[in-house]
Amino acid sequence: MGVFRGYRCSVCEQEYDDSEVTYTCPRDGGNLDVLLDEDAIQAQTNPTAIMASRDESIWRYLPLLPVADPGHVGTPLRAVGWTPLFRPSRLAERLGLHDLWLKDDGRNPTASFKDRASAVVVARAEEIGAQVVITASTGNAGAALAGMAAAAGMPAVILAPKNAPKAKVAQLLIFGARVFLVDGTYDDAFDLSVQAAKAFDWYCRNTGYNPFTAEGKKTAAYEICEQLTRLQSTTNGETWISADAVFVSVGDGNIISGLHKGFKDLLALGWVEKIPRIFGVQSQGSAAIFNAFERGTETIEPVRADTLADSISVDSPRDGLRALRAATQTGGAYIAVPDEAILAAMRDLARQAGVFAEPAGATAYAGLVQAVEQGLVDAQERIVVLNTGNGLKDVPAAMQAAGEPVVIQPDLENLKRVLDDA
Repeated sequence: MGVFRGYRCSVCEQEYDDSEVTYTCPRDGGNLDVLLDEDAIQAQTNPTAIMASRDESIWRYLPLLPVADPGHVGTPLRAVGWTPLFRPSRLAERLGLHDLWLKDDGRNPTASFKDRASAVVVARAEEIGAQVVITASTGNAGAALAGMAAAAGMPAVILAPKNAPKAKVAQLLIFGARVFLVDGTYDDAFDLSVQAAKAFDWYCRNTGYNPFTAEGKKTAAYEICEQLTRLQSTTNGETWISADAVFVSVGDGNIISGLHKGFKDLLALGWVEKIPRIFGVQSQGSAAIFNAFERGTETIEPVRADTLADSISVDSPRDGLRALRAATQTGGAYIAVPDEAILAAMRDLARQAGVFAEPAGATAYAGLVQAVEQGLVDAQERIVVLNTGNGLKDVPAAMQAAGEPVVIQPDLENLKRVLDDA
């Protein structure tokens, strides 16, 4: 808590202290950025000290987080983050790229990037004495909250659209959350969860609504820079290196805005020399932020989302403005890809890099493929693609991407005949 000094509205830039607001700006409803005391951070730690940490989770960055140590040592709450950064050489060769990296956040405890946000939100909930945490989710955010809340012994309530993938609903239930499937869209579930939080005095974790969600998600930016430094052995002990470009899928917009916040933190501290160009990738069937980027406006108009990538299927992005600025303020761009390209990306990531991504996670790689075709990146740039979720989250989509297996009789001659026909 020593580094947390309040909030700033991302729209009107009004600043508030901790006692004045909880979720969004009371003047205009804008998303709040958490403000950190940079001098206090510098007094506590530095890149060399963090690189010496033996804590392989987001909590290695505790001096840069606006919450106190949550405890719960030995639980999945303390195992979030520090996910692997791979170098997929065959994908790089296929795309003609010299320095391609793939960060796999499907390795988190509940198999998605959303664990980062939920771990920090649960820590915050305990600090403020919340009795119940609620969220709306298409699946991953809810599973992350349910898992982190279970690890901390905190009750959780999840509202999800009734068409959420069964594998994700199973995660919500097995962790012991109270689960309600809403006969409507994610946006309907979101609005109801906000109403319920106010009515029952619950703490609301909602993406793009609770400012602490971005504080959890920003840790991926820290990891990218620290891991690149470690893997490329370029540290001088005082700074980390950064990517030239980062590709990430976008739905509500909170992951990309969290990444942007993390890179800005490191630049403000003098721990990196630059912020990478950030590329947001959306499905063509859920492209509200892409549409605004193409029009050259910050006015984001809702769409009627229709995509197999359920984790990024959003009518009205709740963190749209900050998500848009993550691209425009870094010299990046927004890219929209069809569902067919997402399925192809799932196959490529699995067969060429050994990473099983759900549709939303594979969307980022589909965006990179399109960016290469359009000349938006240079072959020599250091590029990081972020996979946000494991493919087991959506088995029907994985089967659609992979195809059906061949059924054979249990004898060698039959196997030979099938192999010859292949």
